[in-house]
Amino acid sequence: MNNLLRGKVALVTGASRGLGRADALALAAAGADVVITDILMESDAGAAETAEKYGLLSRHMQSTGTVFAERTADEIRAMGRRTAAYKMDVTDTAEVKRVMEQAVSEFGSVDILVNNAATLDHVAQLEKQREELWQRDLQVNLTGSFNCCRAVWPHMKKQGWGRIINMASVAGTLGGYGQSSYATTKAGILGLTRSLAIEGARYNITANAIIPGIINTEAFGSIDPGMRDRMVDRTAFKRPGEPDDIANAIVFLVSDLAKYITGVGLNVSGGIELFTF
Repeated sequence: MNNLLRGKVALVTGASRGLGRADALALAAAGADVVITDILMESDAGAAETAEKYGLLSRHMQSTGTVFAERTADEIRAMGRRTAAYKMDVTDTAEVKRVMEQAVSEFGSVDILVNNAATLDHVAQLEKQREELWQRDLQVNLTGSFNCCRAVWPHMKKQGWGRIINMASVAGTLGGYGQSSYATTKAGILGLTRSLAIEGARYNITANAIIPGIINTEAFGSIDPGMRDRMVDRTAFKRPGEPDDIANAIVFLVSDLAKYITGVGLNVSGGIELFTF
């Protein structure tokens, strides 16, 4: 995979930890320059206030120091790639536009967009789903991806080349008990991806979605152990995937090896969607 993406510039949202961090490192290892974005930055004096705004998981990650945006940029720089870490709230259209313009100005292009930023801590049966968290999940998971795609779209059209990866989930294809808001946003991601694939084809822009299953991230590690075991037991492999399993699929889809693939939702799920018993 070395140099597969040499000369390309990738921007990854929600890249301070977990899948986003793994994606950013894999893209850099494949030769791309990588722009890191997240709402949380290690050096941000207002990080605790920002984390409070976005809920339980953000608060937990910030309070436990599980924020590695600037560290990830340092690791990418050590690979000999250009990089930067920008604070960006995907729900803020003006901020998204500004950061995209800044990235194009500083790096010369944004060729690859990976929409990874998401919330996933709103777990409750329907009658106990909180309206404000439903709206938050829509704004971050679905509208946030839309905002980023729309901001980078004119640049990709103008240069006649672009790759967009949107992160869906098996919750969006299978549903999830107590996950009405999350599952709805991830199902919506698939519709957004296919529409962008149709519109982008004439400009050599591909749009694909990754559908992760149970992946061994920091967020997965925070779940009750009994629940983790039940989830893993649903997979054909009887084990969780690793962040690199997602990242490697992304590197393939954004490379010219996949230049004739667009509009797909690729399961990277260990067979959780199969009839296993």
